[in-house]
Amino acid sequence: MQMLALRPAWDDLARLWVTLPAADTKALLSTENRVFAHGPTNRSIPNLLRNLLLALRLIRRSKPDVILSTGAGLAVPFFIVGKLFGARLVYVESLTRIHGPSLSGRLVYPFSNRFFVQWPEAATLSRAEFAGRVL
Repeated sequence: MQMLALRPAWDDLARLWVTLPAADTKALLSTENRVFAHGPTNRSIPNLLRNLLLALRLIRRSKPDVILSTGAGLAVPFFIVGKLFGARLVYVESLTRIHGPSLSGRLVYPFSNRFFVQWPEAATLSRAEFAGRVL
């Protein structure tokens, strides 16, 4: 829902969605170019490796200029590979992170070109930017 709320930023651009398979993502993205990744992603080394290979395959093929993520474990492998391929990396921390970044946020922060938080109190990292809430 947070990524869809950012539609004005990406609506006129070619895009590929990478997300986890769920009833809501299947319905909301039914008309979009999408790929379902391997989950669960939270602290799962096997799925991190699977998603790292998926990121390598997809990014090598599509050569994105920008990778935009609204958080979660999928951001980590895609930001690592995206950085290697020279993509600009934009991370929007989850609305639920009020006092600081998530584990995924802390892991992708060094790779990010822009790192947004949705609460002023969450801007605990030097380059974290509060520009308002998505929802």
